Amino acid sequence: MAVLRQDTFRRVYTGAFLSNIGTWMQNVVLGALAYDLTGSSSFVGIVLFAQLGPMLLFSIVGGMFADTFDRRRLLITISATQGLLALALASVVRADDPSKAWIVGIVFCMGVGQSVFGPTYSAVLPDLVGPGNLAGAISLNSAQMNGSRVIGPAIGGMLFAQYGAAWVFSLNAITYLFVIGALLSVRLPDVEASGADESRLHRLALGFRIARNRFPVGRCLVTMVVFSFLCLPFIGQMPVLADRNLDIAARSTAYGWLYACFGLGAMLGALSVGTVFAQTPKETLVRVGMISFGLSLAVFSWLRMPAPAFVVIVVVGFCYFATVTALSTVLQLHLAGNERGRVMALWMMAFGGTVPLGNLVAGPLIDATSVTTVVFPGAIIALGLGWWADTRTERPYAH
Repeated sequence: MAVLRQDTFRRVYTGAFLSNIGTWMQNVVLGALAYDLTGSSSFVGIVLFAQLGPMLLFSIVGGMFADTFDRRRLLITISATQGLLALALASVVRADDPSKAWIVGIVFCMGVGQSVFGPTYSAVLPDLVGPGNLAGAISLNSAQMNGSRVIGPAIGGMLFAQYGAAWVFSLNAITYLFVIGALLSVRLPDVEASGADESRLHRLALGFRIARNRFPVGRCLVTMVVFSFLCLPFIGQMPVLADRNLDIAARSTAYGWLYACFGLGAMLGALSVGTVFAQTPKETLVRVGMISFGLSLAVFSWLRMPAPAFVVIVVVGFCYFATVTALSTVLQLHLAGNERGRVMALWMMAFGGTVPLGNLVAGPLIDATSVTTVVFPGAIIALGLGWWADTRTERPYAH
């Protein structure tokens, strides 16, 4: 792609990719460790909420920081802090009976950091390539996130099974050096502050005002909230689903490969938006992707044999991230550079922050019933979103 010929983009992209491999090593092991320690899907949901819940609480503040402070310095500071927290987590889980409270507390602090890093990084990326290459940059960025979701879980699952969680978390801490090094080697473009003459409260509310007044932006965000809360709990509950539906132990190499297959599909789905489907209207991709995701997730929820599950989860991952990448592209095409930080903060809240709420509800329901009872209705809702998620129709909000 043309964007990879731009040196600054290429450096930041590569550093983020190598760092994200470590992040996904840690993510897949966190869920497996939570289930391995307790056998409870509810505790898995609590750990996921600690990890992603701060996005719901602090992303809008992170978005304001992204549009106010030096983005490069902000990203470097957060990355260094995340590395230190990963080392602290490794120290805690080395114990024979690690403190669950400390695990949740450290993971929560890492989630707070990510709630600032995410909107800042999302705001930086389009400025590195210009509006003409925006779709390609978003597609490539989604691909590197999901490429790391293939490599990270495969490595993390193997290390967890052979050496334990502490090794995985320590290695993740080291990978933050890659993104720090990349950011230190480049100069990021300055961004004119938006609403500098407004009060802090009004500046915080800018993203909400944009979402309310621009139909495509608001429709994208509402779609993502519903999708994340009701259709995506299966991602956080993957170790439970693997154990109870497919007889794959959470602490096994096979579980790492199952998650890697999901990541492979997601990576291919993200890449397809900027390559195979580059000329297809992204609004159309959103709706077709939702329907395809719903059908494939419905099949996956009823599987009871491991072999076909490895194939079907690739399809689920493909449809999932092709849809999300297309939706993110539609959203960002309607934003100016000095608005992007705060609106992308709302996107992070919708995408990442709503998932843990869904898992807090899904965990006890799964313990009381079954995984399929929770996952299958989410597939049906995705089919409905395929009809509702129409960002092409410009019409005012009803009052």
